[in-house]
Amino acid sequence: AVDTVLDGFSEGIALDVATGTGDFAIELARSDSLSVVGLDFSSGMIFVGQNKILKKGIGHRVSNLVGDAHMLPFADKTFVCATVGFGVRNFIDLPTAIREIARVLQPGGRIVILEIVRIEKGIFRYLFKPYFKYVTPWIGAVFAGDKEAYTYLPQSVELFLSAREMLELMLEIGMEDVSIKEFALGSVAIVSGRKARGL
Repeated sequence: AVDTVLDGFSEGIALDVATGTGDFAIELARSDSLSVVGLDFSSGMIFVGQNKILKKGIGHRVSNLVGDAHMLPFADKTFVCATVGFGVRNFIDLPTAIREIARVLQPGGRIVILEIVRIEKGIFRYLFKPYFKYVTPWIGAVFAGDKEAYTYLPQSVELFLSAREMLELMLEIGMEDVSIKEFALGSVAIVSGRKARGL
């Protein structure tokens, strides 16, 4: 997901929404030409993430703050790109949050979302709930480095959007060049889009 963001950006400020303990922000900072702002609603997560960032010696390039994805504390057109890694499920109002992220992106800037999604097609849609219950914690361990944080997710599986629904939401708010990449039998997806020049 981070490689999808970094492709095509030469310099600027990147935003990682629902940054948690900062894994995506740290990956974004691999690009020497990007500085990174991580935002999360949880001060505890921010504290853990900031300590991790300082230990890696990149505190001068990554800054974290507590904030609400539904009311981002940034001016319009501030960031060249934005990521959300396994955080969409925590948004109370996803359309509002996506519009806010688009608002603070520069024209041509890309939103990239990595999320566990509801499977809609094929035989695996029938196996999704048991798969989700027993396999998803291991997926969380691989993608996010945190198995325990993903053990509670089966309780809310019915509330998850499909990748197609997230893509359609991006189209509705005026994003372009939207795409989906699926992994783990379609239960994990990268959904991305670019902010239209006139948006």
